[in-house]
Amino acid sequence: MIKAIIFDVGGVLVRTEEPHFRKELEAELGLAPGEAEFLVFNSEQGLKAQRGEITTAELWSGIQDYFGFDPGQVEDFRHRFFAGDRLDRELVDFIRQLRGQCQTAIISNAADNLLDNVTRVYPMADAFELIVGSAYEKIMKPDPTIFLRTVERLNRQPRECLFIDDFLHNVEAAQAIGMQAIHFHPRIDLEKELYERLNASIE
Repeated sequence: MIKAIIFDVGGVLVRTEEPHFRKELEAELGLAPGEAEFLVFNSEQGLKAQRGEITTAELWSGIQDYFGFDPGQVEDFRHRFFAGDRLDRELVDFIRQLRGQCQTAIISNAADNLLDNVTRVYPMADAFELIVGSAYEKIMKPDPTIFLRTVERLNRQPRECLFIDDFLHNVEAAQAIGMQAIHFHPRIDLEKELYERLNASIE
């Protein structure tokens, strides 16, 4: 039986619906397609921020130094980089309705501004009983430790938890410790899938 549903944030609850902002930014700076995203998320500094080894402020200071930006320019870069990201409000409203049926939680590979993001920038924190961020834990998905810590804090067994992520390697990591999982993609009818999983687990 499913007792808890655990969501990723980036790529699931918040998605880049208008990628042209980043493409325009890359064109202006002479960057290759996808290079801006690499610098923010997957570069050495980006990964350090997600592991909590540097702060969000230090990450953006490094990007400022990389381009030789002044403070106004790095803030403009940051604003435009995230300008196309959108919270899936319908999905979050649906998750709020699940709170009476099962526990809901987040596991996100994110820098130390995750709590600010889910409370102020993309208001959704009230929909979740537990929010687990990699920078706070000093460990990132797909390491099994972050899944096991979350399951323990929910006071559940892995088999009672359903995890949703847009990266297949994270889905497979959750399944490897005994969790149920869904590989999210924009074409999936997630609400329908969750209803079916929840009903099947009750029968």
